[in-house]
Amino acid sequence: MNRVHQIDMARSFLARHRARPILLLPNAWDALSARLFVAAGFDALATTSGGVAWALGYPDGESAPWPEVVAATARIVRCAQVPVTADIETGYAATPAEITAHVREIIGTGIVGINIEDGLHGPMRTVEDAAARLRAAREAAQQEGVPIVINARCDIFHLQHGEENARFAATVDRCKAYVAAGADCVSPFGLRDTSVIAALVKAVGAPVNVTGRAGMPDAAALEKIGVARITVASAPTLVAMSSIQKLAAELRATGGFEMLTGTFRHPDAQKLFQTKG
Repeated sequence: MNRVHQIDMARSFLARHRARPILLLPNAWDALSARLFVAAGFDALATTSGGVAWALGYPDGESAPWPEVVAATARIVRCAQVPVTADIETGYAATPAEITAHVREIIGTGIVGINIEDGLHGPMRTVEDAAARLRAAREAAQQEGVPIVINARCDIFHLQHGEENARFAATVDRCKAYVAAGADCVSPFGLRDTSVIAALVKAVGAPVNVTGRAGMPDAAALEKIGVARITVASAPTLVAMSSIQKLAAELRATGGFEMLTGTFRHPDAQKLFQTKG
């Protein structure tokens, strides 16, 4: 991707976090899912660490080799031809220096944003450790000259970290520290209560990303309470996997082929990839 174009897209992507309408990002896991989301009218995408890992043949949780994740992300960016923000979990890195190196690599795929989380494989990182890693990511972006949008995921609610009555305040404190360290957006992963989300938006004073789940209010309702952006994590991947699982079970059980029908056909798939990418 042309670096000037990438920079322009990154700036525009950041601006969309501070303007209406709300930024609704579906999470792609491969070239096909990216093209399908764009064909449906989405003009920006996120990736899903789980979906990408499963498509590559590994469990979620930084089990996939980093070079394969980078290559998969590059294919998604190439085929999407719209702004893409990449979920790189904790950065596939043990140290801030490795974070810097890996963020520079992922920027090379053409992405305009990244997602970095503060909890993986055991206890949550300290605020200081997590903030240092975010500063390293921002340093990488400055070195590359691309103002990527850094979305800092806070896992306090997801991991049920600490006493329940202290989680909100701890999340607010962490989110503020993450913004001070260079994050453009914060994501309280696992938080679904709209009243708590609304309170957190006011308390943090920065763009907030919420993960959409079945049973939650729709995008318009979340926009009204101040949410800046919505992602849907690995849910679309799991929906697709559920459909294939059902087809596989029926094919194995019956030996028949009546289930091999659908509204999407070979010519439709061919047309989907006729655009150069």
